[in-house]
This record gives sequence, structure tokens and C-alpha cells, in this order.
Amino acid sequence: MQAPPPPSITPRQMNLLRIVTSMAWSDGHLASEEIDLMLDRFSGMFAADAPQQQRLRQELQEYMTQNIPLEELTPKLQSVEERELVLRLGYEVIRSSARTLTEEKINEEEAAAYTRLVQLLNLPVETVQQVESEVSTQPSSEGIVDSLTRKLEKFMQG
Repeated sequence: MQAPPPPSITPRQMNLLRIVTSMAWSDGHLASEEIDLMLDRFSGMFAADAPQQQRLRQELQEYMTQNIPLEELTPKLQSVEERELVLRLGYEVIRSSARTLTEEKINEEEAAAYTRLVQLLNLPVETVQQVESEVSTQPSSEGIVDSLTRKLEKFMQG
């Protein structure tokens, strides 16, 4: 099987995508809600207009099938701000779906992967608690998608 062509994003952006994808894969299943959330966030952040966003969504979707270990990806993060962004996105992604109606939003495998991510990011406990609190209190709506996309765009431009 031939690898898909590289998407039209930078290696730094690709690393962010791969870390968030790794979190989504942590339970051995990549839910459509998780894919949609990631594709929305990353295409909105990395593409300037709707046609470019749609093209990038298609490019990135091919990379969603790759499950790369966090241990290979987190050392490539270049700043504290990137680590905080990854923490926020990772936590949001694992909270975005449950496989069944009776299952918790974050299952055991996801919780273990998130704990490993927190350890690898080596952020202060206060920062982790603040991010988790912010994500947990955000209602699930399009406004949140827009808000996070603006934060990501600002981060990538800075």
C-alpha cells in the first residue's frame, strides 16, 4: 500500500494533527465524531477559504488511519504553548464521543492515553487542571468550534 501524498500543511502542523489523532485512536477505535472534530479544527485553522478547507479535509482524512505513538510525536513540540494546545485538543477529542450510550465519554483506554500524554507534555498540574476545567465547562456547539479555531489560528501565526 502506497503512503498518501503529504498534505499541504507544515511539518509542525502535521505533528499537531498526528498527536491529536493518536489520542483519538487510544481506545482502538476512531469514531466519526472524533474524525469530524479534528478535520473541522485543522482544516479551519490551516486553510484560508471553504474550497481550500474542503480539499485539506480530504487530504487529512487519509492521515487519520495512521496511529503513531505519542512518544514519537511529543518530543517534536517546539514550545510550552504548543504543549498546552495539544493538551486542550487531546482532551477535547477524547471527550467528543462514546461508543455506546452507556459508556462514559472517556473510557479506560482513553483515560490511560490522556494520562500518558499529560506525563509526556510535562506541564504544571495547575495548567492541566485549568485546561480540563475549561474544556469540561464548554458547551458542545458550533461557537466552541469557532472559538478554538481562532485560538489555533492565533497560535500558528504567533
